Amino acid sequence: MSNHFTGLDLGPPLGDQRLDLCDLYAFQSPMDPARTALILNANPSAAAPEFHPDAVYRLNIDNDGDCLTEIAVSYVFTPLRNGRQTVSVFVAEGAEARSAEAVGVKVIADADVSFGATPNIVRAGDYTFFAGIRSDAFFFDYDGIKNLFDTKGGRNFTSPNVGGDSPWTGVDSNTEANVFSMVLELPTSELGASPEVRIWGRCSVRRGGQLLHVDRAGHPSVSSFFNTDETKEEYNGSEPVNDRERWLDQFVHLMGHTGGYTRDEAIAAIDADRVLPDMLPYNPSRPAKYPNGRVFTDDVIDHRLAFLSKGEIPPDGLSRTPTCSGSSRTSARRTFVSRSRVVSDI
Repeated sequence: MSNHFTGLDLGPPLGDQRLDLCDLYAFQSPMDPARTALILNANPSAAAPEFHPDAVYRLNIDNDGDCLTEIAVSYVFTPLRNGRQTVSVFVAEGAEARSAEAVGVKVIADADVSFGATPNIVRAGDYTFFAGIRSDAFFFDYDGIKNLFDTKGGRNFTSPNVGGDSPWTGVDSNTEANVFSMVLELPTSELGASPEVRIWGRCSVRRGGQLLHVDRAGHPSVSSFFNTDETKEEYNGSEPVNDRERWLDQFVHLMGHTGGYTRDEAIAAIDADRVLPDMLPYNPSRPAKYPNGRVFTDDVIDHRLAFLSKGEIPPDGLSRTPTCSGSSRTSARRTFVSRSRVVSDI
């Protein structure tokens, strides 16, 4: 849940966990290198029993370097009735992809959301899709994070206590956690990478007949660690094309505080990680490993904390070796990929 805590007071956007995007993944299919899996997770800890029926969950893909959306994949869900919820998937391209609404070609219609151990995997043409509850492939020593950061007064994770004893407890806080996942596997050629694409997630909810942008996810833990309560809502509602101009000075200031960076050092680090604009780069001709896409075993929290502190915050020491098995978790973190299909358990 590296994009968790993006609402006020370390809560979800608008106080609704269904609107909380918690992770974004992009990687080559292990069984078919000509296909790519794109995963957007929401609803951390699966505390709410459904996807939000008034929301548009969106994957945005920039394939020409202009920081605008050239391909949009939108997921919309029906209300939960008698334990059943369905989802439709839309793919839009070009100018149409920049609409906030779920527009374009409906590639999957009224697929059942999976709430149990057996995933409902839907195939439609070149697309393979799954939506439902799954174990969370994320490693997080939350008690250690609370030892490390002073979060009083809406500062959230912007005031670390660097130095002294290690803050880490060695306990993975996510052992029992589940999330709601939207998984799409498609031919990599459809991304139009030349040689890369940049991907970001968006969650919008309908209020008064309009779609309100309430969360976004690109680089893991950037939104969570770089914003205070004063900036979160603006950041969540903003567009990557404006990131550099709007947020660079704030990021540089924060890195001076957390890691003693000079302005030039901070900008060099931001550019090396390509943090601004906040879009996940993915070159499918190279193996996926953050910051080139993201896979389940990427140590993104340790990476971000080292980034913020210029290497002064020690690694948390948690093991990041997934095992293969079923759906929601009990004691082990599980991922699994089956032949020619989506990653159906994260």
